[in-house]
Amino acid sequence: MNVVNGQWSVVNKNACGFVLCILLISLSVPAPAQQTSKIPRIGWLAGNLPYTQTPRLEVLRRGLRELGYIEGKDVMIEARYNQGKLDQLPELAAELVRLNVDLIVAVGTQAAQAAKGATKTVPIVATSGDPVANGLVASLARPGGNVTGLANLTFELAPKRLELLREAVPKLSRVAVLWNPDRRNSAQGLPETESAARSFGIKLQSVSSKGADDLRQAFSAMRKERAGAFILLRSPLILSRLKQIVALAAQNRLPAMYDDGAFVEAGGLMSYGTLLAELDRRLATYVDKILKGTKPADLPVEQPTKFEFFVNLKTAKQIGLTIPPNVLARADRVIR
Repeated sequence: MNVVNGQWSVVNKNACGFVLCILLISLSVPAPAQQTSKIPRIGWLAGNLPYTQTPRLEVLRRGLRELGYIEGKDVMIEARYNQGKLDQLPELAAELVRLNVDLIVAVGTQAAQAAKGATKTVPIVATSGDPVANGLVASLARPGGNVTGLANLTFELAPKRLELLREAVPKLSRVAVLWNPDRRNSAQGLPETESAARSFGIKLQSVSSKGADDLRQAFSAMRKERAGAFILLRSPLILSRLKQIVALAAQNRLPAMYDDGAFVEAGGLMSYGTLLAELDRRLATYVDKILKGTKPADLPVEQPTKFEFFVNLKTAKQIGLTIPPNVLARADRVIR
C-alpha cells in the first residue's frame, strides 16, 4: 500500500506540475486586444432658440431610426443652440469640433457658415436658403469641400406667397415687407419680393427691424403707410421674436404671410414654404451616407420638391378677415 500510495503521490505531484506549467504558459501569452467600436457622434448646431428647433431635431432622430440607427447604441447626438444670439454660433461650432464629432448637422445659413468657419475637415450637412450664394458650396451638383445638404428655397417662393396673400385679402394694393438689414440672407429676399410685387401691381413698403426694441416702431410704420398686409423675410433674429411678431400683427389687425408653419401654429395668419419635416427627414439620409464613408463633396445639394400652405382661421376671425373658400381649399392644414 505504501508503494501504491507513493506511486499515487508521484503521479499527483507530476500532474500538479503539469497544470502549473500550462497555467504559467497561458499567462505569459498576451491576451488579444479587446475590440471597442466607436459610436459615431453627430453635432447638431441650430441658429435659434431650442423651442423652435427641437421639433426639427426630433424629425432627424426619427429619420435615423428609420434607417436603423439607435441613439446611444449606434449614434450619439450633441445638440447646441445659440439661444437667439448669433455671435455665439462660431464658439458653439468650435465646441462641437473640440468634441471630435464625426459630422455636424447645421440648421440655417448662419449655423452652416459658423460650422464651415470652425472646420475644413469635419463633414457638414446643412440646410440653408441659397448655399451657393452664401458661400457654403461651389455648386449644387458638385459641392466641393466638406459641406453639402439641402436648400430650402426660402426666398425663391416669394412670388407664391404674395400670390396667396393677394387672393386671401381682397383689394390688396400695398404690402409691407419686414426684414433684418443686418443679415445678408434676409436682404436676399428683397429682390424676389419686389419683382413679385411689380408683377401683381402691388406697392411694396420696406420695413426693417434689427431686434425686439424696434419691432413696435416697424408695425407703427406699416399702419402709418396704410399697408394692407405684410410679408416676413426670415433671419435668425426675427425668428427668435416669433411670438412677439405674431402678437403685434394681431394687435394691429394686419394679415401676414410667413415662410414657416411655426408662425401659424403660434397664431400667425398664413404661411407657405418648404415642407420642413421632409427636409429634416432627408437630412438623415445624408448623415447615413457620410457615416458609411461617402464624402460631402460627392453628395449633390438637394432642392425641395414638397411645400406646405397653412391657414389659421382663428386668427382670421380675430383680425376680421374672411378667407375665400378657394384659398382654404388649397391649404394643406387649416387651424380652426
